[in-house]
Amino acid sequence: MTALVLNGVTIDDSFAEAFTMKATRIIVTAHNLTWARHAAVAATGFATSVIACGCEAGIERELSERETPDGRPGISLLLFAMSGKELTKQIERRVGQCVLTCPTTAVFAGITQGESVALGKNLRFFGDGWQTSKVINGVRYWRIPVMDGEFVAQETTAITKGVGGGNLLLLATDVDAALAAAEAAVAAMKRLPNVIMPFPGGVVRAGSKVGSKYPALGASTNDAFCPSLVGLVAKTELTPLTRCVMEIVIDGLTEKDVGDAMRAGMDACVAIGAAGGLLRISAGNYGGRLGPFHFRLHTLMGRSGT
Repeated sequence: MTALVLNGVTIDDSFAEAFTMKATRIIVTAHNLTWARHAAVAATGFATSVIACGCEAGIERELSERETPDGRPGISLLLFAMSGKELTKQIERRVGQCVLTCPTTAVFAGITQGESVALGKNLRFFGDGWQTSKVINGVRYWRIPVMDGEFVAQETTAITKGVGGGNLLLLATDVDAALAAAEAAVAAMKRLPNVIMPFPGGVVRAGSKVGSKYPALGASTNDAFCPSLVGLVAKTELTPLTRCVMEIVIDGLTEKDVGDAMRAGMDACVAIGAAGGLLRISAGNYGGRLGPFHFRLHTLMGRSGT
């Protein structure tokens, strides 16, 4: 194995193992960007991992008036789930509870190609018979009376195949260094389209491994990367200098989107370098046995070693 060291940071000869998921994009607009963001934040809450949340969701980007169907400020959201059935359920619940309820909002499909599923189709019944519809250029929209006027919702959106579980593990000398690297990586990834980092701030400290000593749990703490367990576990990935590890999980609409985001994140981390306290970049996988997408770190960086 040839070592790859960039700006003092060791890049592991490893890969992130990712999975096929179902995905959609929805667009939330409002009277101004503040209220569009309120709805977007609520709709993507409690959506960090399909392990317990049902879906993984996040804000993709802000949209100007020129980019939205109704000419108002908006937010683009991406949602991912393990099945189309679960994603359809999550869309309806999150839009119904978090977008319909938020002042001045409207909701539209952000993807047109794929399996058609309900967006406003069932939410219209909240109108108690007063709801009306209009077809524009072959697309049906529902107008639901609410106390600030009306809630406009496109009847359907589309779901398509996506990729979930791309990841980076950032090993650093302390919490400050790990957070600085993680924040820089997330900021670089957010400049790219078609991806989200679903955990809070895009970063997760509670990385997991498959299995547990407790039969009821399917996942448990990734003890090989826990600094407090060095010397206590049979196998550790850490040296005495490594006192903090942060993980970034990436979901994207395509394999290329996830790979591009991982590369952008690693470039940002390498720019910080060992002088900033970042020691090593690794990734989580299951030996290649479970996920069809293998994002090899050395290949992404376009290097064979230095």
